[in-house]
Amino acid sequence: MSKFENNAITWFEVPTTDIERATTFYETILDMKLLAWPGPEPCQMFPMQPGGVGGCLVQRAQQRPASDGALVYLNVDGKLDATLKRAEKAGVKVLVPRTEIPGGYGYYAQMQDSEGNHIGLHSRLF
Repeated sequence: MSKFENNAITWFEVPTTDIERATTFYETILDMKLLAWPGPEPCQMFPMQPGGVGGCLVQRAQQRPASDGALVYLNVDGKLDATLKRAEKAGVKVLVPRTEIPGGYGYYAQMQDSEGNHIGLHSRLF
């Protein structure tokens, strides 16, 4: 089966107005390096494993950041508390602190990114 058959989500894009600022923000908060994607529009991809769900930061005139649109959860498995500490150090507004998901599904938190998007974080452990 392909990832299209196994997952409800196959790709996501987080809109930016300043791709460099957003790249620095996510690399700092998530403690990882994003990958530049060649193409006509500025795009930085989140690292992913083969067969996994992928996504990117993108800067397009027709897409604007929003705090009231779709909510994407990024995987920070085992690093939720460390990610939130880096976020707070960077002056990020944490909208929902670490919260346990009933039924053994781990923990989540939500924050506002450097562009004004509402972004979730998910981890099985904190």
